[in-house]
Amino acid sequence: MKKWSKQELVVAFHLYCQMPFGKIHSRNPLIIKVAKQLDRTPSSVAMKMLNFASLDPMIINSGRHGLGNASKADREVWQEFHQDWEKFALRGQMFLKSSKIITSTETDKINLEDFSGETKKSVVQIRLKQSFFRKAVLSSYKGKCCMTGLSVQRLLVASHIIPWSKDKVNRLNPSNGLCLSALHDKAFDQGLITVSPDWKIKVSKYLKEPSDKFCRSAISSLSGKKIMLPEKFSPSMEFLDYHNKNIYLS
Repeated sequence: MKKWSKQELVVAFHLYCQMPFGKIHSRNPLIIKVAKQLDRTPSSVAMKMLNFASLDPMIINSGRHGLGNASKADREVWQEFHQDWEKFALRGQMFLKSSKIITSTETDKINLEDFSGETKKSVVQIRLKQSFFRKAVLSSYKGKCCMTGLSVQRLLVASHIIPWSKDKVNRLNPSNGLCLSALHDKAFDQGLITVSPDWKIKVSKYLKEPSDKFCRSAISSLSGKKIMLPEKFSPSMEFLDYHNKNIYLS
């Protein structure tokens, strides 16, 4: 049996992060593309991804399971990703980009002709990192806003629990993200709503009794309701506690 290299494991785990659990199978077109680039069978790539699933507490606690035979190398990659999301997420994204599995139009939303040299490289890397975080968070929530169930992709945001500027280590950690509609992302970012440790939505006093009918219907009415939990990468209690104490306007 061909031994998995470190780079191949990084790519497989990277793919695991960005794909809903139910789509991890050998018939998935993206897995087929990646397998071709790795010179492996789609079945072997899917099986490796399911090995990583067996290490995911959210998968285990939900009663599902991966293949259960994760290797020492698999566990090491799992740990390394969690210790340095930026480094390993970028490695995975660069592989997919260089292999033309993801295109520049998916990652570079601005005109790169306006930049050159190191600046252009930095812009590309930022876009790749943002793309990874968005896909990882949205796939964990199966492409639905965890507060409303909205599933229109263009209206969904991978919202940071601890803001990007406040925690460099966890910028790309999917457990630092919630899938929210653009409206609820803005309210969350402004501290007008938050999520309590028991997964319930809390609405700030500033929106408790708004005169605006739409606000009452779209936001205030959510008070006390539980969010839809992700199938992977549960929101960190530590991060939610930070948001409650430092951003939420109680």
